[in-house]
Amino acid sequence: MKEIIITNNPLVKEELEKIIKVEYYYTDYMEILKKVRDRIHKGHKLLTHPLSGSIKPNETPYKSIMISMDKDDLDTDSLITIENSIHTAKKFIKDFKTPDWSEEILSDFQTIDLTLIKNAIK
Repeated sequence: MKEIIITNNPLVKEELEKIIKVEYYYTDYMEILKKVRDRIHKGHKLLTHPLSGSIKPNETPYKSIMISMDKDDLDTDSLITIENSIHTAKKFIKDFKTPDWSEEILSDFQTIDLTLIKNAIK
């Protein structure tokens, strides 16, 4: 099965685009979840959990999610998972806004997100 990574993390694009298809979007965490949801509606399947890792959606601005490249019938498990993830992320972001992190901390969050998705590829 071929995979696609949907991300807003420039480090993921830079490090992985030579070995896997990466769709990079200059957008926020919530929009990445919505883009993945839209792809699931078109028949793609989630291959990584949208809320993987221990960093809460309001703590990091970066998210990378792997989906199938192939399309099939609507995968209801993927749809339920992404919808629940969007709901959870909205709650976190509504209650506690993402801080204006320094460049050094943003770089750390990029590295964490990259590590999570690299582990999923393996």
